[in-house]
Parts: sequence; structure tokens; C-alpha cells
Amino acid sequence: MQVLPDRLPRLPVTFNGYLGSFMLLLSLLLVTLTASDTFAHGVSDGDKAYIVQNTGMQLLPFIYLGAKHMVTGYDHLLFLLGVIFFLYRLRDVGAYVTLFAVGHSVTLIYGVLSGTHVNPFIVDAIIGLSVVYKALDNLGAFKRILGFQPNTKAAVLVFGFFHGFGLATKLQEFTLSPEGLIPNILAFNVGVELGQLLALSAILILMGFWRRTEAFRHHAFAANTALMTAGFVLMGFQITGYFTK
Repeated sequence: MQVLPDRLPRLPVTFNGYLGSFMLLLSLLLVTLTASDTFAHGVSDGDKAYIVQNTGMQLLPFIYLGAKHMVTGYDHLLFLLGVIFFLYRLRDVGAYVTLFAVGHSVTLIYGVLSGTHVNPFIVDAIIGLSVVYKALDNLGAFKRILGFQPNTKAAVLVFGFFHGFGLATKLQEFTLSPEGLIPNILAFNVGVELGQLLALSAILILMGFWRRTEAFRHHAFAANTALMTAGFVLMGFQITGYFTK
């Protein structure tokens, strides 16, 4: 089972539990409030200048750019955290992460090569929604409200499509040369996967230590509530940006 809906709400939470949960929520909100546009919604001026000035096939720069965006992309990392939160077997982690990778790879490559432009604020708002959805899924909210459990793997794949369009909007900020375009896009996608692997490894290591403590059972419910709140904050930022910019 990926979630523990019947057990989480009844877990005892001590004062220290509330304090730990509050600190986790504060940390997540601090990340969302202080992360710069360079990390969340664009590419740094230095990276832009380097890529634009160098035409043709530039595999290593695009691999670096893809890895950097994923490692510093807190919206993607929050979603991955929600996806693997209750996954204990590496086989299950691999299955879900592969679905996510397939989803964002398809729309990343399609979005850039087809010239399909989507509003970055709308896409990033949906990415924030994906964080909210996964937190609610972990809390067992859908089964209690709807009476059945939606297909989690299908949801991860679908939201992967939107994350891919979010990645595509970053590349569309460049004036990409037709020369070497396909290799460069593939290199960017390889970088994204490498960055995802690095970030996921760090998350799994930290989660492994946390799961061995009693604190995990006490704080799991509050942690997903914090995750959901962070997703709502991300959505709020993007919706505000859509109407004000």
C-alpha cells in the first residue's frame, strides 16, 4: 500500500510533534517564498547568454542546464517528495519515477520541437496543484471523500505531462538555433533525468533515516499537510502572476 489513510489521522502528536511539523511547514513555505525566479520560472542571465551566443550542437551546456533546473526546481522536488513519501520498495519507487520521467520527457520534447507555447503561469499553477493532489492522496482524502482510490500511477503520469510543459517553457525562453536543435533538446532532457536522479537519491537517503525513527509515524500526517500547504502557496503565486503580469 502506498498510503495509510486509516491510520494517519489517529496518530498521536505530542507538543514536540506539533513543533516539528510547524518547523517543516515553515521550511517548505520559506523555500516557496524565497526561491528566485531564476530557479522557479526561468533561466539565469549567465546561462541564457552562454547558450544564445553558442549556436549549433551544445550537448554539455544543455545537459548542465537540464540538471540544474531539476535540482533547483523546488516545485518538481516537492511533487517527487509526495510521490515517494510512502513508497518503501525501490521497485515501487522506480515504477512511479519512471512514469513521471516518461510523462515530462514526452511533453518537454514535443513542446519545444512542435513550437507549442503554453502560458507558464498556468502550467506552473497546475504543477503546484500536482503537489496538492499528491499530498491529499497520501492522506487518503480521495478515498474518504469519493469512496474510491483514484489510480495513483495514472495521476503521476498525467501530472508528469504538465511538468514537462513547464520544462519546455524554460527552453522556449531561448532563441534556439535550428542547427543541432534535436540533440540539444535530448541533451537537456538527459540533464533533467540526471538532476532528478541526484535529487531523488538525496530525498530517499533523508527519508530512509526519518522512517527509522518514531517521529515519522507521529509527523507523517502533519508533513503531508505542510506539503499540501506549500502546493497551495505555489498555485497562489502563479495565479497572481497570471493576472498581474
